[in-house]
Amino acid sequence: MNAQVKKGDVAEARPLPPEKAPDVAKPEPQAGPAPQTPAPVPAKPAKKRRGGLRRLLIVAVPLVLALAGAYYWVTGGRYVETDDAYVHQDRVTVMPQVSGQIAKVNVAENQKVDAGQVLFTIDQSVFKNSVEQANANLESARLQVEKLKAAYGQAVADEKTARDALATAQTAFDRQAKLVKSGITSRSDYDDARLALQKAQGSLASAEQAVLSAKAALAGNPDIATDDHPTVLQAKAALDAAQIDLDHTVIRASEPGIVSQTTKLQVGQYVTPATAVMAIIDAGDSWVEANYKETDLAHMRAGQPVTIGFDAYPDVELEGTVGSIGAGTGSEFALLPAQNATGNWVKVVQRVPVRIHLAPGADLPPLRAGMSADVTVDTGAVRGFPDFMQPVTTALGLDGWIAGRSAVAATRDGAAAGSSETAEGQATGGAAGATRTQ
Repeated sequence: MNAQVKKGDVAEARPLPPEKAPDVAKPEPQAGPAPQTPAPVPAKPAKKRRGGLRRLLIVAVPLVLALAGAYYWVTGGRYVETDDAYVHQDRVTVMPQVSGQIAKVNVAENQKVDAGQVLFTIDQSVFKNSVEQANANLESARLQVEKLKAAYGQAVADEKTARDALATAQTAFDRQAKLVKSGITSRSDYDDARLALQKAQGSLASAEQAVLSAKAALAGNPDIATDDHPTVLQAKAALDAAQIDLDHTVIRASEPGIVSQTTKLQVGQYVTPATAVMAIIDAGDSWVEANYKETDLAHMRAGQPVTIGFDAYPDVELEGTVGSIGAGTGSEFALLPAQNATGNWVKVVQRVPVRIHLAPGADLPPLRAGMSADVTVDTGAVRGFPDFMQPVTTALGLDGWIAGRSAVAATRDGAAAGSSETAEGQATGGAAGATRTQ
């Protein structure tokens, strides 16, 4: 059924030349939007150039990051930071020294007070009565001493009388002794004279003992002043004690500051000695106690510079110095210290309190005891290169560079420590002899 095409027919089917081709009318283009010309495709970069840049980035980026990390690690470890730090201020706990009911409260909560200002008063009626009684006892003691002086004078007079009586009795006895030898007087008269002499001798001995007793009652000094007698001194001491108790009914501020916890006091409330009733915060003297991990203290020394920030004042940054490092960890001074000898032992990194002194003369914001702080200490120490890199770093002279950085920091810390010790010495000398009592 398929028709076979002969060779001659194929030749006859070839296309005619253009000049011989019949004229065929071409269809005119229809009106409409012009055909869009495709945007030119950008020439693609050479694959060789693109691959070289990629290989350069693959090598350079990790190398830069490695060098930056190595530099950070070698020169790092200089700054030690902690947010376990809090503001501390001197606090005086006010305790009454006598018992009684509160008669009047003179201050309010968070009120600023001056040294010597009255805080509150205890009922004074009982203590005034004690003072009056002690005063009466003092006057009674003085009268008693005057009586002792009079008794001493009487004893001296009785001694003189007894001595004179003894002399008379001795004369009568001697005369009777001569008469009895001559036989002029009787033996009975002689015996009476001898008995009178013995009685006179006994009376004189008693009078002498009475004088000694009266003298001893006057503390061995018949001319002693009345107020120097022990009985009077004892009465005066009792009066002074009663007056001190009366003075203690008025509780005053021992130092300037801000009173706190005054809401515990109510008129009519009964208070006893050694019972805390309020506190006075000395807002003028503030320091920061930073609790650093024991692993952070390797290069920390007194006198190193410190940067301090406070949570309450995020835009404020203060300067300070390391004042001192605690003698023990916080757990050593805890009320219930850790029992590490037990079987269930878990190692915990301990923290050591570090006192931070604020820079003198700094414009301090209002600080309150217990405020949180962020503390950063510049120890000036860097980690340095590992031991296995010592030959390379020595050959390149990098060890001297690291040592130079540490030496500069050490010199700066030494100067800061000297100035800190000088300031503390001046403060200690200025405070010598000062006594605070409450």
